[in-house]
Amino acid sequence: MHEKKPGLFRKLMQKIPLLRSLKTYIFVLMLAVGIIPSVILRMGILQSYEERAVSLRATDVYTQYMIIANHLLNYNYLQDTSSEVINAELDQMSNLYDGRVLIINGNFRIVKDTYGISEGKTVISEEVIKCFRGESTTRHDSNNGYIEMTIPIVEQVEKDGRETSQVRGVILASASTDSIVVTLDILKRKALILEIVMAVIIVGGVLFFSHILIRPFSRVTQAINEVKDGFTDEPISVPDYIETEHIVDAFNQLLARMKVINDSRQEFVANVSHELKTPMTSVKVLADSLNQQPDAPVELYREFMQDITEEIERENKIINDLLALVKMDKTEAKMDISTVDINQLLEATLKRLRPIARKRDVEVVFESIRPVTAEVDEVKVSQIFTNLVENAIKYNKEHGWVKVLLDADHQFFTVEISDSGVGIPEADHEHIFERFYRVDKSHSREIGGTGLGLSITRNAVLLHRGSIKVSSVEGEGTCFTVKIPLSYIR
Repeated sequence: MHEKKPGLFRKLMQKIPLLRSLKTYIFVLMLAVGIIPSVILRMGILQSYEERAVSLRATDVYTQYMIIANHLLNYNYLQDTSSEVINAELDQMSNLYDGRVLIINGNFRIVKDTYGISEGKTVISEEVIKCFRGESTTRHDSNNGYIEMTIPIVEQVEKDGRETSQVRGVILASASTDSIVVTLDILKRKALILEIVMAVIIVGGVLFFSHILIRPFSRVTQAINEVKDGFTDEPISVPDYIETEHIVDAFNQLLARMKVINDSRQEFVANVSHELKTPMTSVKVLADSLNQQPDAPVELYREFMQDITEEIERENKIINDLLALVKMDKTEAKMDISTVDINQLLEATLKRLRPIARKRDVEVVFESIRPVTAEVDEVKVSQIFTNLVENAIKYNKEHGWVKVLLDADHQFFTVEISDSGVGIPEADHEHIFERFYRVDKSHSREIGGTGLGLSITRNAVLLHRGSIKVSSVEGEGTCFTVKIPLSYIR
């Protein structure tokens, strides 16, 4: 598969640390929240003012031309345009609104143009036609800066005994919006100045508050650095935000876990040193005793040499168990997975251990609910069964029993190893899988235990993505339950 190439923004973030800063994101967010609404508000107000001003100007112009429309009828201006009064009114209106006025008669002919360039021409446009139908129109051309409107010249006539309205002509007028544009420009400049002032205030406020908001995270970093540098090993507390509480809680849990691991490591080193030193001390004592007795009988030599051999065997067992633990480390362990007949593996394991059981008059019983085949590391699983069954035999009572039960479902196989032994006190249940931990140290020393067997067993189970549980009553017996997937989970 091809690796997905990072995008441009991700590359920039990698090159510019500032783009990955929470403070930067808070600053940008607060800045956007502060400035964008003010920009939208400014644009909205200016647009609203422009629309309102244009509407008022259009209404005012329309009202004035409606009055002139009545005068046009009274002076019969559509037929005779020589009236000086009407012409003066039209010129006055044209100058007042800095626009142009066209008077159109019923034949769509221009009878008056205040600009004096289109008189006698015919005008047929959509707006004029609508106006002759009694529908006035108003259009604002913001690009060229004027308002264009049509005003019907309506005459009231009596027809069939009823008074009706009849459109005799149309006034096509335009009015300049330059004054509105000038006022709008002034407002825009003032709004821009106000917006700049607000932006400066907002930027200053955002810088201040973003620094305040990010300060708890700086305290978290400082506290973690103090722990890292060894100035303190106490739990840290930064309760300013829920987020900092979560970070601090997670760090404190990690710190506690590291303390436990460190204590465990120190205890492990001390235990290893003690366990390795004890057999060597015994060997030295025995050897010194022989050296001090050059005339000692042969029987004493043999007895001491036998003791030395046993101590060396014990030392060798401790070293082998330590090597097994190292090999089973999760980060380094190599699994040799194959399909294994679990029934056959258990029977072979019990066959090797029954001689030990017979010496203590312990009966070993194997019961299989069904045939089981699983993908496992045969050596490690054999070690699991051997350690658990051997412990059940060694820590049993005379004339006792050990029962091994094998069962499976569609996903896991389960092995229960129960005994009638001395049992494990409830207080020790959570410690029995720790390295070198012994429930009864004197009895363990007596039977040659190293305190590493259950730790090795647990590691081997975890490497198979399985679980191991213990239930025990002191003085009555113990039951270990091992559950391992039928298919190895890689």
